[in-house]
Amino acid sequence: MLARHEGAIMFVSNAIPGEIVEADIEKVQRGIAWAVAREVVERSPDRVDSHVDGACGGSVFAHIAYERQRSLKSAIIEDSLRRLGRISLDAPVDVVASPVDGYRMRARLHARDGRLGFFREGTHSLCDPVSTRQLRDDTAEVIGRLESAWRGVPPGLIHEVEIAENIAATDRAIHLHLHPQANADPLASLVAVEGLTGATCSLGDEGETIELFGTPMVLDLVRGARLERHVRSFFQGNRYLLEPFVDWVMAQVEAGPLVDLYAGVGLFSLAAAAKGIADITAVEGDRCAARDLKRNAAGVITVLPIAVERFASRGARPGTLIVDPPRTGLSKEAMARVLAAGSPTVIYVSCDIATLARDARGLIDAGYRITTARAFDL
Repeated sequence: MLARHEGAIMFVSNAIPGEIVEADIEKVQRGIAWAVAREVVERSPDRVDSHVDGACGGSVFAHIAYERQRSLKSAIIEDSLRRLGRISLDAPVDVVASPVDGYRMRARLHARDGRLGFFREGTHSLCDPVSTRQLRDDTAEVIGRLESAWRGVPPGLIHEVEIAENIAATDRAIHLHLHPQANADPLASLVAVEGLTGATCSLGDEGETIELFGTPMVLDLVRGARLERHVRSFFQGNRYLLEPFVDWVMAQVEAGPLVDLYAGVGLFSLAAAAKGIADITAVEGDRCAARDLKRNAAGVITVLPIAVERFASRGARPGTLIVDPPRTGLSKEAMARVLAAGSPTVIYVSCDIATLARDARGLIDAGYRITTARAFDL
């Protein structure tokens, strides 16, 4: 939260706007201070007594009542669009709510000294992922079984563990990131624990994927789209908001032809095909996700396994263009490709408000205007 003290700007964690707190300053850099609220002098009515470590990944708002969280997130969107993009919206952006327990279908855990956990903010020290309430109870049980099974594993062998589930958690696969010189042979018997349907590993982050047991694939049916995906492929992480999120994007699709850039495993493009939209092209440059996309498409849509920066619109101008870039947003070349496509309707799906504000400014400067905006608390 933002505070000012004797002319200095301070970012204060574990606070709520309107409160008076006593805070410890942990870092000062270029006139900006980072602090942690240690004692609340005047308490906000929106403060809740939470046992969650607020510095544990994904928990920085855990001390705030959920409805206030939604209003704060809406205010962050408004501020970023205005300050970074020079964009003023006609009304506050609605933030669609999610249940707070067990919402995550994907998680990346770090391995240290036989334990699996999230990193505490700004550190490499582990915190308990179960206490954050983001994972299902049965997922937490699987983590406990893995920790027990790995007690004899040499330190440093396993760096990180990716977990991917389907909505119902009937499919649950993991991928292990191992030390580049590791021997993966003994691991097959140590990952086949109850609650897992498959496991893979790689030597280093960029190493070849090695299958250990079961299947690395998880499967969901989303609004008529069959989406089978590898544990290493990107997919939206919130099981409760996935279908409402897709519904909202589909409601903005004007007509075909449709071009889906950064298509992933086909979440939007295949949902559009199931809706009856014709002439769909999906572009995905990540090799793992592109393989899943090709399999899921099965001739229903055109798949281009290339980087968005290499995409060139051919034939009819797309009636709708969807972009769902990574946190870095659109590169200059990707923005040029979007503008060259000349679509009358661009749907921009963003997981980072700062790069969204920057790119929205670029689209507006090129002649587009914002007709609607909505946030989903994934």
